[in-house]
Amino acid sequence: QVQLVESGGGLVQPGGSLRLSCAAEGRTLPEQAMGWFRQAPGKDREFVAGLSWSGAITDYAASVTGRFTVSRENAKNVVYLSMHELKPEDTAVYSCAASSRHRNYVSRVPQDYAYWGQGAQVTVSS
Repeated sequence: QVQLVESGGGLVQPGGSLRLSCAAEGRTLPEQAMGWFRQAPGKDREFVAGLSWSGAITDYAASVTGRFTVSRENAKNVVYLSMHELKPEDTAVYSCAASSRHRNYVSRVPQDYAYWGQGAQVTVSS
């Protein structure tokens, strides 16, 4: 069993930045691709960004491309989501997840992810 824990959420003004972190509690991160998803009130969960085990392959939702960057430091067992130029529509609960697919395959489908964190609230408001 893998327990993922997100941190770094909070309240930020439009145009501001935040960095979310995701770590595995009590163990190393799975040697799998990792993804970030978000869910706003009344909306379905949506893919935000993901990267392969090596970090060489990344994928982003169109709505965040150019503003968000996903990265990982396997030696530190941490995955990051750096968010810039935040907009009110980015407000959501952000969750990290570990894929159950091949380590180099970055899926956008939540069902391809076996382990999930509890989520971190990001609120973009003035």
